[in-house]
Amino acid sequence: MPAVIKPGVNETAKPAAKSAARGNVLVDTEECKGCGLCVESCPPECLELLPELNAYGVHPAHYTGEGCTGCGICYYCCPEPGAITVYKMAPPAKPLTNEGKKTAPGVLEGDSHAAAL
Repeated sequence: MPAVIKPGVNETAKPAAKSAARGNVLVDTEECKGCGLCVESCPPECLELLPELNAYGVHPAHYTGEGCTGCGICYYCCPEPGAITVYKMAPPAKPLTNEGKKTAPGVLEGDSHAAAL
């Protein structure tokens, strides 16, 4: 079956905006060998090789600053120990509310703990 092409749709369009970062990547540019394994293995594609050279004459990896999921795949793929550090950010706290919930007899409104035995 032939592919359906919709008129006015650009096939080279960029993907939708990346989600908020759930992680942060620190790359030590002086430890990086510039092999690009982390860039190729990054699922959200948030790493790139810098155009500038480091002291060893290679293009080091760099975190673009957005879209990191904190998965750590770049860390595990890196052949140079200590070149990449991945920090996973804590998710935002969910507010505790009792709106729309029925309370059991003897439980005060807004009490979120179990009854003492």
